[in-house]
Amino acid sequence: MLFERSLNEEINVRYFALVGHRAMSKGKLPLNDLAGGAGRMDVLIRGLMAALLKSHGIREDVVVVLHLQGGPGPHRRLKFVGSELRGFHAEERSVAGLIAKSIKEPMPAIGQWVERSPGVYDGGGTLERTLKDWQDTTLIRLDADSERLWNEKAILPSTSIYNPTDIAFILSDDLPLETERGIPRSLGSTWLQGHLAIGLCHFLLDENVELNL
Repeated sequence: MLFERSLNEEINVRYFALVGHRAMSKGKLPLNDLAGGAGRMDVLIRGLMAALLKSHGIREDVVVVLHLQGGPGPHRRLKFVGSELRGFHAEERSVAGLIAKSIKEPMPAIGQWVERSPGVYDGGGTLERTLKDWQDTTLIRLDADSERLWNEKAILPSTSIYNPTDIAFILSDDLPLETERGIPRSLGSTWLQGHLAIGLCHFLLDENVELNL
């Protein structure tokens, strides 16, 4: 998937799949208890904000899919498309409001995306469905016990493009991922919080560091 900039310049997309094993998928989201009653929805929201926001503005080349697996009912997916978002602010409760608007609605069928607000799409399906949709990307499963994501002998390049394709990252909450899909790669020996890991992924791509793929 490519977005177009001015003068027909094309940019590659950064995808992030964030898995919330306990995150509620249906009903009235408790905005005052995102860490508890909402099933650690706070973790997903911080990751979502880290993926989509710069200091000033939104990263238009980013797509994030939240996987809400805590019920009630089947798994739900919420897709956030950076180039289409409107009214997305750097405030946790405001972002939670966008999620709340979606999960109070009937869940769409698997494979169907319903736009709930500009750039926010609601759909059914599991993580495996998302990864199948992203089969043409370079898929990275972040795992602290694996090889480094970057080439440790590389020097930051000034003009060479080392990472020219669409790339997708899979991250979980505090529970282990239930998939073996993707290339396992580490951001270091210390287990990081998801939003910090996402920030490091953006840094490596922004600075065009050669990746160990």
